[in-house]
Amino acid sequence: MPCMTATADDAARDRSPWAIMAPVIDLVTPLTVRAAASLRVADHLTDGPVALDELARRCDADADALARMLRHLICHGVFAEPDHGMFALNDKAEFLHSDHPSGMRVSLDLDGFGGQMDLAFTGLLHTVHTGEPAWQKVFGLPFWEYLAANPKMGASFDAMMSSATEFVMDAVSAHDWSTARHVVDVGGGRGVLLAAILGTNPSLRGTLIDLPDTVDRGRQYLAEHGVGERAEVVGQSFFDPLPTGGDVYVVSSVLHDWNDEASIAILHRCAEAAGAGGRVLVLEQHSSEGDRSAFAEMDLRMLVLAGGRERSVEEYTALVTAAGLTVTGVHTTPMGQVAIECSVGSVPASADA
Repeated sequence: MPCMTATADDAARDRSPWAIMAPVIDLVTPLTVRAAASLRVADHLTDGPVALDELARRCDADADALARMLRHLICHGVFAEPDHGMFALNDKAEFLHSDHPSGMRVSLDLDGFGGQMDLAFTGLLHTVHTGEPAWQKVFGLPFWEYLAANPKMGASFDAMMSSATEFVMDAVSAHDWSTARHVVDVGGGRGVLLAAILGTNPSLRGTLIDLPDTVDRGRQYLAEHGVGERAEVVGQSFFDPLPTGGDVYVVSSVLHDWNDEASIAILHRCAEAAGAGGRVLVLEQHSSEGDRSAFAEMDLRMLVLAGGRERSVEEYTALVTAAGLTVTGVHTTPMGQVAIECSVGSVPASADA
């Protein structure tokens, strides 16, 4: 049955405290969207409307439960039911398709890292009481240890971190690579950013640094994207001495995962490896100078997941300076990412000193 239009009684109810607070207390709709993403409903509707029984078969779902779920979403403008028992995509539902460049389906999948990340918020009260991440409380291990112990979830984490193509290309545009010879992507996951940099700059060589299981996936990704011969991979922690030889060391969406002490240690390793005259590029997706709502949400997420934090440009600059680097430029990309260009004056003292 289609959703009813508003009436005078509805308007009266809309003045109630429950109606006023509905947008911020509803858990049903967000979880329903995630269930639809996990079932790949949008993928199964690619070729047009599908009858309920057939759609349930494709989704490996109970038909009655699936219909109830979709009708709830339809009332919120996601999916359509052009005829009774026939379900179809609409503009909003298209965002949940696996091929959509936003990467939204991957980020919402309850069977992958995106959904698990959201479920970690069931431990939010623990975080607020203690100031400690909720991830271990909910899943039994600290964040990074959990990913290392669960390769499937680790691979899902890598995929989610690189699923938004538009953000990757936006990050590539954050720096003039024409004066570089060799770029080192520190904590670069499976190499999506490095592959894009090398792909748009044929004279560049690159090195991908991340933990061993991650760079194994990176080696394959770089080869599949035609840049494997110009890239090497190094499986190690970025808290250990980094390979030398690069003239630009990139730290993209890494520092917000860590507290100040750890972030300074990572930057110090970059400065140490780059050496006198070397460059370090810090890229982060949020700044307090931009969208305050997005900043506040991500700041809370980083605390709940791993004990990290979002920072202002001034706070990032303070970390950079503490690591022995000099800021040479700060700018914001078209999609709002913060790019901090840094140089190494003299070779810094060892991080182990």
